[in-house]
Amino acid sequence: MTVVEVPGSKSVTARALFLAAAAEGTTTLLRPLASDDTEGFAEGLLKLGYRVEREEREWRIEGRPQGPAGDAEVYCRDGATTARFLPVLAAAGRGSYRFDASAQMRRRPLGPLTAALRDLGVRLHHEEQEGHHPLRIDADGVAGGEVTLDAGLSSQYLTALLLLGPLTRDGLRITVTDLVSAPYVEITLAMMRSFGAAVERDGNVFTVPAGGYRAAAYPVEPDASTASYFFAAAAVTGREVTVPGLGRGALQGDLRFVEVLERLGARVSVEADRVTVAGPAGGMLSGGTVNMRDISDTMPTLAAIAPFAAGPIRIVDVYNTRIKECDRLDACAQNLRRLGVDVATGRDWIEIRPGNPAPAEIATHGDHRIVMSFAVTGLRTPGITFDDPGCVRKTFPDFHQAFAAWAATED
Repeated sequence: MTVVEVPGSKSVTARALFLAAAAEGTTTLLRPLASDDTEGFAEGLLKLGYRVEREEREWRIEGRPQGPAGDAEVYCRDGATTARFLPVLAAAGRGSYRFDASAQMRRRPLGPLTAALRDLGVRLHHEEQEGHHPLRIDADGVAGGEVTLDAGLSSQYLTALLLLGPLTRDGLRITVTDLVSAPYVEITLAMMRSFGAAVERDGNVFTVPAGGYRAAAYPVEPDASTASYFFAAAAVTGREVTVPGLGRGALQGDLRFVEVLERLGARVSVEADRVTVAGPAGGMLSGGTVNMRDISDTMPTLAAIAPFAAGPIRIVDVYNTRIKECDRLDACAQNLRRLGVDVATGRDWIEIRPGNPAPAEIATHGDHRIVMSFAVTGLRTPGITFDDPGCVRKTFPDFHQAFAAWAATED
C-alpha cells in the first residue's frame, strides 16, 4: 500500500477565501491549496482592498463585513470560482469594480448569475458579450429579497448567491429551477454554517437570512477531484493507494468517484479519515453505464481508464462538462480516438469501448483535468505526451512530479 498526500481542495479553498473576506475578524486557513486558481482568487481579494497574508501552510485573511469600498480592477485568470464569486462579493460593497479574465474564462457563461444579480437590483454591465466577462459592477450593497435561478449549467451560480445571502440587508430566498453538481452546493452550505451563517433548504428553495459571518480557523481537506487520479491509477494497475485526510465525513461529493470504481470492480475502503482503493480482484474493471451528473469533474478520469475495462463504459448526464475549461466530452473523445480507442458521443454522454491504446500526443486544450486524467492512461500506455503539460498549475502545480513518484514506488 502506498500513501499519497493530496493538496488541499480547490473548491473548499475558494469558498473559504470568500467567507474569510466577508467575516468579522481574521480567519486562518490551514493547508489551503496553492495553485494558479487559488492564488488568482487571493490576488483578487488584494485588489479589492482586503488584507491577505500567505505562508506555506497557512493563509490569514482580515475580513471586511461591509464589503469592499472604492474602485478596483480584478483579473480573474482562468479561475471560474474567482470569476463568479468575486463579482458577487464586490456587489455587497460600495464602489465601481471591473472584472476580466483569460480568453478561456471569457468563453465560459456567467449569464444566469448576473441575471439573478440584476433581479436583486445590482447595477452591472457586460462590456463585450452579454453573459460573459469582462464585467463592470457599480456597487451600493444588496438589499436582498426573492430571486429565481437556473443553475443547470453550473452549481457555482447558486453557491455565489448563497454566499452573498448573509451580506444582504434583508436576506435571500432563492428558488432553483435546475441544478447540476449538487454536492458542491452541500459543501457551500456546510462551510457557511462553519462561519456562523444560518441557511435552510426546503427542496429547491434556499433561505439565507442576513447576519454576516464570523471568522474561524478553518482546515482545508485534500482535493477529492485530484485524489481521483491516484484512485483510478490503482484501479487499472492492480496496485493499492491510500489518501489520508478524506473519509466518511468529507465535504466533497467528488469522493463518490470511489463508489463508481467499486461498482466497476475495484476494492474500496472508506474509513473515518482515509480512503484506500485497490485494483479489482479479477484484474480488470467491468463495463457499465454510470451517471456522473453530480461528480462531473471526474468524468475525464473515468473516460481515460475506460479502454482497459472488460466491457464498454457509458458515462451519461454530463452535458455541463461541455462548458468547463474546454468541451471535455469532445476533448476526451478526440484524445481517445488519437490513442486508437473506439468512442461514441452524444449531447450529454460518451461511450468508450475496450481497446489497447497506442501512444500519441494528447491535445490538452489548456485543461488541467485532461492532462491529469490521461496521465493515468499513460501508466498502461507508455509514450503518451501532452501538448501543454504545464496547465496542471491551475490546481496541482507539482502533479507530474507527484504522479511519477507514486508510479515509481512499490507497494
